[in-house]
Amino acid sequence: MLALLGFSTIAVFLILIMSKRLSVMTALVLVPLLFGMLAGFNPTELGGMMLDGIKQVAPTGILLMFAVLYFATMLDAGLFDPVIAGIVRTVKGDPLKVVLGTAILTMIVHLDGDGTATFMIVLSAFLPIYKQLGINPLVLSGIVALSVGPLHLVPWSGTSARAISTLNTDAVHLFNPNIPAIIGGIFWVLFVAYVLGKKEKKRLGVLDLQYQPSENLTEEQRLLRRPRLIWFNALFTVSLIVTLMKGWIPAPVLFLVASMIALLVNYPRLADQQKILRNHGTNIFMVSSMIFAAGVFSGILGGTKMIDAMANGLVALIPQQYANWLPVLTAITSMPASLFFTPDAYYFGVVPILSQSATQFGLDPLEIGRAALLGQMTVGFPLSPLTASTFLLIGLTGVDLGEHQRFTFKWAFGTTIVMTIVALLTGSIHI
Repeated sequence: MLALLGFSTIAVFLILIMSKRLSVMTALVLVPLLFGMLAGFNPTELGGMMLDGIKQVAPTGILLMFAVLYFATMLDAGLFDPVIAGIVRTVKGDPLKVVLGTAILTMIVHLDGDGTATFMIVLSAFLPIYKQLGINPLVLSGIVALSVGPLHLVPWSGTSARAISTLNTDAVHLFNPNIPAIIGGIFWVLFVAYVLGKKEKKRLGVLDLQYQPSENLTEEQRLLRRPRLIWFNALFTVSLIVTLMKGWIPAPVLFLVASMIALLVNYPRLADQQKILRNHGTNIFMVSSMIFAAGVFSGILGGTKMIDAMANGLVALIPQQYANWLPVLTAITSMPASLFFTPDAYYFGVVPILSQSATQFGLDPLEIGRAALLGQMTVGFPLSPLTASTFLLIGLTGVDLGEHQRFTFKWAFGTTIVMTIVALLTGSIHI
């Protein structure tokens, strides 16, 4: 009975958010609450489960909140401006260099884990160049989409944060084992950029180009730039990332303190600090509050034992001789799954069942999380019609969604395959 109620909870949740009958946040709270009552639990019991779930995801919510604030501050301060200017100067009028430069810049900018901000920054720098040189706009949308994929596995991206909170783990255990796979994905994307850039160079040749990226800044953006602090910001960011990867300081505390220092050093005037917070407050609230709502969802499904019942049902269906393939199958299907599942539906609905099933088979449940992140709404999110940033990407580049998907899908799926192979070779996931 519990298994049936659990699957019904997830099915209703998926239907409501995919049909846009309810917002994700509302569905995460109300749907499990309703089915928890149908399972015979009273409001007091459900309240305790919800609170337990919120406590579990609280560190992740704090991490996400202050990581977004930190990188937003660095972007506003102009930390990446010299990189943008240097790349644009280097590529000149060579289509091959332009496409490679697009990939490199996208990866650097996407260290903040925010797809919307990355698309805005990179496209504002490169769209005029592509138009001036006559490069196929599908190459621009495709390379930008591919380049954010491996970097979207950073633990402060919304997708990784969902996986971390669902599996009740931390960045050290979920992110660090995937670092070799991320590096493999980066090299694959650079290879694809070389192939596509070579084709465009053969078609167009090398042209003369005169372009200044600083011309695209608004007056407000210029006032927020802090060029004198570029070296401090760069060294501080590198130190932050090293500390995060080494696990010397808990990630939520690390980003909380680092974001406050970055804000104070770059914007000592209270008015400027308030402007930064106003500019990014909505985005910070939306992504962090979603994690706490997800805590309610996972708290009820776990507290009522629905997850256990569903996992037992799945275990009964999977032949024992194929159980070890579960992480690999999760990885291979993760990227195409982005076209059908929102990150909330997948990480809060599918991953808990798969991870619990892995536990039943004696497998490490964290391997399911690592496998899922190799494609589901990481590599796959810039092709998915279920994410708003996809429409920003194709809208700014002026391409059709279907054309963008047809052009990019095979290369994106290749990214997931390459990262899966590296993950197997380095032990992030096993057979």
